[in-house]
Amino acid sequence: MEELKALIRDIPDFPRKGIIFKDITPLLGDANGFQNTIGTLCARYRDRKIDMVVGVEARGFVFGASLAHALGAGFAMIRKPGKLPYKTHRKTYSLEYGEDAIEIHQDALKPGQRVLIIDDVLATGGTVSAVVDLVRTHFDVELVEIAFVIELDFLSGRKKLEGVPIFSMIHF
Repeated sequence: MEELKALIRDIPDFPRKGIIFKDITPLLGDANGFQNTIGTLCARYRDRKIDMVVGVEARGFVFGASLAHALGAGFAMIRKPGKLPYKTHRKTYSLEYGEDAIEIHQDALKPGQRVLIIDDVLATGGTVSAVVDLVRTHFDVELVEIAFVIELDFLSGRKKLEGVPIFSMIHF
């Protein structure tokens, strides 16, 4: 994992002062790094009979679609409101200063499917907690696990996801 960790750069004061953003674009731009990331995730889930991978906008799409392809699974998107063209289920959730919302197509998941949720980073856990709630509230599926490429341990986002299986490849 150290080789992959080295491909993630720190961007100070982005998106606002005091935040150090973990930029995955060098990892995505490195053919071996990107292949190793998807390969590691694929090895973990290959024998877990995943039917659908659910990617969280936007960087979760990059990893999620690639992983779904490698696993022979379908892919569903969680997006910001108004971005999906068909009927959706919506979940509104609280942020530090206000609210946000996410949506998924009403027909994105089918009863009994084994689902893997993926995103690039687990930070405070607010968004992914809303994703889990959205999926569990509207779909009768089995949530196998939530996967992250990066987990920012010092933000304790994992605490918002107690009782949900979590895998993070790289820890900061």
